[in-house]
Amino acid sequence: MTLVESQSPLTTRPINESTNCERSELSSQWKRKMMKNDTKINKWYLLLCILFFVCALSSFAGCAPVISKQLREQIAKELTLSEVLKDPQAYKGKIVLWSGVIITSVNLKEGTMIEVLQKPADIQGRPKDVDESEGRFLALYPGYLDVAIYNGGRRVTVAGEVKGKKIQRLGEIEYTYPLISAREIHLWPVEKKDRVYYPCPYWHYPWWYYPYWYWW
Repeated sequence: MTLVESQSPLTTRPINESTNCERSELSSQWKRKMMKNDTKINKWYLLLCILFFVCALSSFAGCAPVISKQLREQIAKELTLSEVLKDPQAYKGKIVLWSGVIITSVNLKEGTMIEVLQKPADIQGRPKDVDESEGRFLALYPGYLDVAIYNGGRRVTVAGEVKGKKIQRLGEIEYTYPLISAREIHLWPVEKKDRVYYPCPYWHYPWWYYPYWYWW
């Protein structure tokens, strides 16, 4: 009796099907990776937008006017100090806005009299640190201001009504000051200058070479 061995055929996976599965898997991995990258990019973009918004808001707040809107609406913007100096009496009653540096200040019965050296102002109204001026003016504030704070060298922006002129001695001459009744005064904060540190010139020498060591 002859026995015939039955051989089961081998089940083989088609090559094309295997390749397609691998490509599909690679495509899925690439898509997941790109989605993660897109998420990271969106987070960074959102963070940059927030930072930009905060900076813009800070800049806007920094440019806010220092004089009230109600008073700004009454100001004769075209009226400069040099124009008023020609004839202060002709501009009585006009509201002006001038900036400058305090020269002197004194407390009087009527209030606090401040002598100001006019300076051109920037967009905020802050006096610029330049060697330019249209002259001097007097601002009488109807109230007490501490002259130790409103002292020489401090920068101010003054809005007030032109009251005429006041003649005072300036050195050996008589100087005609336009006099304004200050309604609002903004005292600008003192700008702190960065301290510069210089390296010690003897740092590379041994301690016994230091020029101020004496032996006795």
